[in-house]
Amino acid sequence: MVPPWTDRATIRRARAAASPARHGHSAAVPPAVAAGYRIRIKDEHPYPALRRPPRRQRVEPSGRLSAARGAHRSPRRHRPCTRKAPHVTANQPSADPRSPHPLLDLPPLTAQRFAAIEDRVAGLLRTGNDVVITQGEALLPLEACIRGAVPPGSTALNVVTGPYGETFGGWLRSCGARVVDLTAPFHTAVSAAQVAEALREHPEIGFVSLVHAEAATGNTNPVAEIGAVVREHGALLMLDAVASVAAEPLLTDAWGVDLCVIGGQKAMGGPAGVSAVAVSDRAWEAITANPQAPRRSYLSLLDWKERWTDAGRSVLPHAPAQLEMLALEACLDRIDADGLDAVIARHRAAAAATRAGVGALGSLSCYVVRDRDAAPVATTLRAPAGVDAREVVAAALRSDPAVPVQAAGGALAKEMLRVNHYGRAASRTTVLASLAALTAALTTLDLPTDPTAATSAAEAAWQSPATD
Repeated sequence: MVPPWTDRATIRRARAAASPARHGHSAAVPPAVAAGYRIRIKDEHPYPALRRPPRRQRVEPSGRLSAARGAHRSPRRHRPCTRKAPHVTANQPSADPRSPHPLLDLPPLTAQRFAAIEDRVAGLLRTGNDVVITQGEALLPLEACIRGAVPPGSTALNVVTGPYGETFGGWLRSCGARVVDLTAPFHTAVSAAQVAEALREHPEIGFVSLVHAEAATGNTNPVAEIGAVVREHGALLMLDAVASVAAEPLLTDAWGVDLCVIGGQKAMGGPAGVSAVAVSDRAWEAITANPQAPRRSYLSLLDWKERWTDAGRSVLPHAPAQLEMLALEACLDRIDADGLDAVIARHRAAAAATRAGVGALGSLSCYVVRDRDAAPVATTLRAPAGVDAREVVAAALRSDPAVPVQAAGGALAKEMLRVNHYGRAASRTTVLASLAALTAALTTLDLPTDPTAATSAAEAAWQSPATD
């Protein structure tokens, strides 16, 4: 049965009966009902046919009754929004998705421009060898070099001065190579004499992997001397120069480096999503002769050689990572504008100022003992005895969240912290800010400090004329 308060016929009869003559009294039709407006029907409503049901009802302009709450409510009429759209700046995406976007609607990166960027990277590395720009983080070309140049059954010398050297050892073993690890304490560097001794003990070694600067441990290795020893032995030398390029001299050809891998995210001040490797003729011969070298693979250097380098670099083998390539080009522009020697001097000055400031500050000490073994991109510090290094870092970041201070990883997390000073952070302002944050952290932990001496020592050690 249809409820009387929802039946249209019942409503029409009730309205027709709504006159004083029919009801025998002088009650007038409520003006709101006569006008068709929405009203609330009260208990003493004069029309029995429309007596209020258990829930309050409303009379709609159309004559339909609906519940104030519940299943019979009419759809809500939304008011038009009067709020203004947020202001869109040049750095924000356009409010209109159909309009040109500064990051998405770029003209295609041509093969000619790609090749020109490769040539500029070759100039940065001081090499006449082929340069392949790989479309990924630097671990991509590092693994590609090892899997391409190291055949199963061969013997490789892996120099370990930090976590990346340890990673290389795992890749070498997975290739089926016999690996000789030359491990140096992380607070120092390996020497050319140690490498020469390992090569004498294992004359079958045909491949040597080495990290130039280990940002994670704060040390740097003497590549020029080691390269001469490896070249005399006749082995291939792969160099991880990700943390050293643009921070210290890097002479690929003069040092006899066969595979030199770089990334843009450290001293170059650029993106992590693009990297490059310079490949010597000897390295190409080894990769080509290796039956296990990756082919038709993301790790394949041979694909780039066959489809790009040997094909005249006229047609790109696939769509490049355009934004990363443009960022890499911008890094090279900035280095050219400043001058490579000035950029290197600025990183060297930042490292010297940080080490001097920490030495005068108190409570902390430099993890890498000798200045000549210290990397110019990061200074690692030893936490005070009985103090967790992570607590020092957390307190420093509470004082100034913008400073490039971080805790070490892995087994060194409790005893080592790290002050980065690469790229734009290789400046007097950033070094002094880092020292101030460390001072605040040590003070919070009730450890003695001498901030005045630290600032004076850092200022005195700063040598670069181009800082801020």
